Amino acid sequence: MLATLASAASLASAATPSAPTAAAPAAAAPILDRISATAMRGNLAFLASDALEGRGTPSRGLDIAAEFIASQFRAAGLEPLGDEPYFQTADWNQVNPRRDKNAAPTAPAKVRNVVGILRGSDPVLKDSYILVTAHYDHVGMKPGEGDGIFNGANDDGSGTVSVIELAKAFAANKERPKRSIVFMTVFGEEHGLVGSRYYGANPLVPIEKTVAGINIEQVGRTDDSEGPQQRAFAVTGYDFSDVGDILKKAGDQTGIKVWKHPVNSDKYFAHSDNQALADQGIPAHTVSVAYAFPDYHGAGDHWDKIDYENMAAVDRTVALAIWNIANSSEAPKWSKSNPKAAKYLGVQEGRR
Repeated sequence: MLATLASAASLASAATPSAPTAAAPAAAAPILDRISATAMRGNLAFLASDALEGRGTPSRGLDIAAEFIASQFRAAGLEPLGDEPYFQTADWNQVNPRRDKNAAPTAPAKVRNVVGILRGSDPVLKDSYILVTAHYDHVGMKPGEGDGIFNGANDDGSGTVSVIELAKAFAANKERPKRSIVFMTVFGEEHGLVGSRYYGANPLVPIEKTVAGINIEQVGRTDDSEGPQQRAFAVTGYDFSDVGDILKKAGDQTGIKVWKHPVNSDKYFAHSDNQALADQGIPAHTVSVAYAFPDYHGAGDHWDKIDYENMAAVDRTVALAIWNIANSSEAPKWSKSNPKAAKYLGVQEGRR
């Protein structure tokens, strides 16, 4: 995600953590309790290691990351989706919008979204879906700039390990949510949301039955360029749909401040993978702790700079919001009163 600075004073006041106003529902508590900062630290130390060479799209490092994520989904017990187990495969030479059409085709050219599903328990609602996403690519290697490997720990290794951890927590719970949950990490975000747009054009579950999308990006660094961010996260397009309010209520129950950044929440709605899903009419938003941070798109975005305890607290709030959406008979809705949501609402209504 790209970022600019707004007022540090407004940020500091808006992001002050709030105390819990209510306890999380008992049925959801085991899921929240399973989210482990230690497990995410271990996973991110690998995904953001030099061995994966910055996870450029396409690259050997990205392929290794995909296999690792698929192994985690398999171990969690998710049901595989895709043209092969846990993989939705695309030809990079065909889907890359920035490729020189006169250039020779790229050779490591197959790229993959990694996808698994946890089927819901309700006879009717199990045929509706929530998407939980993050992009697992980064910008690869740039020889001559620092150590030359752009590890992308926060952007977006943090979101990737969060999706893995949420998948494990939900799948291990004895009580399944009523709706089905699709967990997906996508390729090529750094090239223009390519992987999520590929999914939008080639969905693995029906778009018209996909009720919400929560995309997780840059949730590991608390050293925001506008001031420290602890026990707080912002939501893009916060009031475009009622997903923002659902996240806010979950934050009130878990002691996490969920807020609308005065500039970036609306501005960057279109700069992460939620946009590709919103374009399909799905109420989809991105949660982020820091929009800008030291080492953004730099060689210094390393795994040991992540605040893992804070990331786990953020993910518990996201987990509670997912649980609430998954168990509600009412699907999230685009705001009819917000003109910025009008085109997404029109797409959604056009599918009915």
